[in-house]
Amino acid sequence: MNGTKNMTRLATGLWTLPLALSIALTGCGGTNAQTTDTSTEGVAAEEETTERTAISDDTDNGHAIAVSGEQASYTATDVTKTGEADGDEADFYGTNAAVYAEEGATLALDDITVTTNGTHANAVFSYGEGTTVTIANSTIDTTGNCSGGIMVTGGGTLEATDLTVHTTGNSSAAIRSDRGGGTQNVTGGTYTTDGTGSPVIYSTADVTVHDAKLTSTASQGVVVEGKNSVTLDNVELTASNTTKNSDKSDWYQAVMIYQSMSGDAAEGEASFTMNGGSLTNTNGDVFFVNNTVATINLSEATITNQDANGVLARLAAAGWGSEGSNGGHVTLNASKQTLDGDIVVDSVSELNMYLKEGSAYTGAINAANEGAVYVEIESGSTWKLTGDSYVSALTCDADAIDLNGHTLYVNGEAYTAGTSSSGSAIEFTLPESTGGPGGMPGEGGPGGAGGEPPAKPDGTGGPGSAGGEPPAKPGE
Repeated sequence: MNGTKNMTRLATGLWTLPLALSIALTGCGGTNAQTTDTSTEGVAAEEETTERTAISDDTDNGHAIAVSGEQASYTATDVTKTGEADGDEADFYGTNAAVYAEEGATLALDDITVTTNGTHANAVFSYGEGTTVTIANSTIDTTGNCSGGIMVTGGGTLEATDLTVHTTGNSSAAIRSDRGGGTQNVTGGTYTTDGTGSPVIYSTADVTVHDAKLTSTASQGVVVEGKNSVTLDNVELTASNTTKNSDKSDWYQAVMIYQSMSGDAAEGEASFTMNGGSLTNTNGDVFFVNNTVATINLSEATITNQDANGVLARLAAAGWGSEGSNGGHVTLNASKQTLDGDIVVDSVSELNMYLKEGSAYTGAINAANEGAVYVEIESGSTWKLTGDSYVSALTCDADAIDLNGHTLYVNGEAYTAGTSSSGSAIEFTLPESTGGPGGMPGEGGPGGAGGEPPAKPDGTGGPGSAGGEPPAKPGE
């Protein structure tokens, strides 16, 4: 079978490879060097150690491992990839990825290392509806620009368990997706990014992470684009956004939710959910939402902003979308949650904030009196003001709000301490699309159908091979 390796499983549960080894690979288009370590010194025959195999590819647009429409598995394998690729071909369709699966393939990886050093050399890539890659107990390192760790597009699925992933290039998210999205489920492990425009997670897909450690040293921790989602369960996230990949925004942040209008993500409601765990932001704001409708769900998470000049959330226009309708429209649900920091809502943005199940918020909301805001405080939850605040409507019990010496204005009238209030939430509409397919005015863009799974081009002359890079994004 092309792109596969037959293995023998011992009674101990270890997978081993036969001593006589012959592998045929698909989609490599170049030389693939292989070596086998057969040392078993000091080990009884029935406890033979696992052999390791090395597979490499140094061609432009090639793969070290490629599986199409088949079932395949690799274990105890060291994969090395060099070579270059064009942007769209690599980002949308997986060209030049070290490990690649497509056409409904099922690929299982365990105890492997993947090292890439080339532009647009993603490490492990699942492309297309029905394609599933599982990878466990493995290490990934990428050093070139535009080279993600684990990646899905076109509706692919990837399941990752206990990985160590490190990327150092620009636009190289550790957990990455692009046109057409897909599903990624991550459990355990550590994921670290060092490059500009390289959040730990860049989601144009549905991404769920459990019990992992995520660290960015230059970029956002998480970016969600368009009608997609990120869920963090008991995750330790540290974001140090100190560099910009675009001049479209003036702010730094840990979590960004937006719509670029590039065609890479379908338009619709985005979501970010955090259950337990911790989020530590070292520079700027914790949340930034622009040019989209989004829901943020927070429950029992420890959220710390180490930047005294940053805010908890900023809902504001930036350089994406149509001027005058490109704000952030956010439903913020806090359950059993402590929140500190101001919330900024600009004139084209809106907020519905719900404090539930004993949540406590300390901060000022809409201090500049620009945006529309509704706050609902469930019995047992509280809001302590740190500055004058302006809301359009309010629902609360008499003992829910501590003015703390400040004034809360509700629809232009000063709120009286110790009184109850009843109001209605804001109904959101999506920001308007602008420009032709795939971009804002004057920004070309890669084209496409608003996040639909792309059709993979035949040959090497498809979209992106001669058309330059896609428009700049904050995290990719």
